[in-house]
Amino acid sequence: MDLRKLKKLIDLVQESGIAELEITEGEEKVRIAKGGQVSVAHVPAGPLPAAVAAAAPGPDPSVAESPGPARHTLNAPMVGTFYRAPAPDAKPFVEVGQQIKEGETVCIIEAMKLMNEIEADASGTVVEILVENGQPVEYGQPLFVIA
Repeated sequence: MDLRKLKKLIDLVQESGIAELEITEGEEKVRIAKGGQVSVAHVPAGPLPAAVAAAAPGPDPSVAESPGPARHTLNAPMVGTFYRAPAPDAKPFVEVGQQIKEGETVCIIEAMKLMNEIEADASGTVVEILVENGQPVEYGQPLFVIA
């Protein structure tokens, strides 16, 4: 998608009262949401293969969940490359076991050469980091587990 078109779409979202805009052009899909989030994805043209739809297992009823602190998963708000630190030689934003507050920056996702700071959407303790530094992530992919 042309960068000028993308800039016009961003301006349209900022000037209007809408919170989110999604446009599909050929195999490119652009989703812009207020808050600085932009994602571009190449979407396959046909329907999902039956194997993919059948591969999504449901919860196993034979496994009982143990009572304990409620866990929250922080998911990727966009497609891009995941970075744990602001620079290659800098210390990571968060570590496992660290207390974080809602709104605190926990990572960066690079999309189209733009560095997007991702903020925690819940307060708590980082229990698990599910993505390796420099790994590509998809929209909605779990990044952190917070308890």
